[in-house]
Amino acid sequence: MDYFLTTPRLALRAFTDTEADLDLVVELDSDPEVMRYLTGGRPQTRAEVRAGSFERMVQPYPTGGFWATHLRDTGEFIGWHCLRPMGDSPGDLGYRLRRSAWGKGYAIEGALALIEKGFGDLGLSRITANTMYVNARSRSVMERAGLSHVRTYFEEFEDPIPGTELGEVEYALTREDWLAARAVR
Repeated sequence: MDYFLTTPRLALRAFTDTEADLDLVVELDSDPEVMRYLTGGRPQTRAEVRAGSFERMVQPYPTGGFWATHLRDTGEFIGWHCLRPMGDSPGDLGYRLRRSAWGKGYAIEGALALIEKGFGDLGLSRITANTMYVNARSRSVMERAGLSHVRTYFEEFEDPIPGTELGEVEYALTREDWLAARAVR
């Protein structure tokens, strides 16, 4: 298999526009706990996944993209990581993992590897990440990856989910701050 990036425990590969990869994402997005801070826990249908997130996952990006995340030792699919241009950010970091992979450090391991790739090989100047304020686990990953809270903002939603009233948060890391932190280590 052709991997974009490997870490001691993870292998990240490009998603392919195949039914097999679509099946993996549908399974992931059908878990109410995985979707808690995205849809309020409503599982996504196959049609919603195909027309929404999966279409973005198989799209080529000039710098970055979405990668299926597998365990290196078993090949098991555990979710995905992404680093892609979005809005005014040259690199927006994201991750979504199966519940069975939570609490094992996989989100941070993949995030750190993508940050290294983004600032190193891809030449990004800034990396951001966003989540709901109430998503403490995701915020912890962002902080442990070296990103700092930039702002809390409020969006209007037709059908807000619990926690929306507390806002969304943006975290960021610049290449300069990343280089400075590496020099201290």
